[in-house]
Amino acid sequence: MELAVYNIKGEDTGKKVTLNDAVFAVPEPSEHIVYLDVKQHLANMRQGTHKAKERSEVSGSTKKLGRQKGGGGARHGDINSPLLVGGGRVFGPRPRNYSFKLNKKMKAIARKSALTFKASQNQIMVVEDFTFDAPKTKDFVNITKNLKIEGQKVLLVLPSQDKNVFLSLRNLQNANVVTASDINTYRILDNKMMVVTVGSVDVLNNLK
Repeated sequence: MELAVYNIKGEDTGKKVTLNDAVFAVPEPSEHIVYLDVKQHLANMRQGTHKAKERSEVSGSTKKLGRQKGGGGARHGDINSPLLVGGGRVFGPRPRNYSFKLNKKMKAIARKSALTFKASQNQIMVVEDFTFDAPKTKDFVNITKNLKIEGQKVLLVLPSQDKNVFLSLRNLQNANVVTASDINTYRILDNKMMVVTVGSVDVLNNLK
């Protein structure tokens, strides 16, 4: 598969790059493995620090409220009972770890399947390598205008870390930046358009 290369002014440079079919055109992409990889990513992001106090942890007297029988109503224990307002919670949430294991081969299949989907939907755009002299959000906004993707959720893929570019995107709600070597299935799918620099194409073409 070949894609045209644009510059940051939105002009077609006349150059083309070739995307590796083994990465961007998988014969049988697996939606289920993509689902598992995204699920794992979101699960790993959860802190799991939720906690509700149970009966034994609520502060209150342990004195029995009334006699066991003969009161004319339901029997009660102490004031910490879950049946009473201010009492403990029955089977409340406890701190837990939501992460789970996913094999490297499955994660690789998920990334390639996601890239295949993006390529098939024409949601990948290749631009020449660029950098900024200083962090400036307006510069990147102008690039999105030139590429006619303003207002869309954009993922910028760079070949390596670029502090000025990263800081330029930091304040934009609909823009993210990632290095090609650190790209994951969630990032690939969590956008409307992937803007990939020429230097990043070689890295993505060799994904395993």
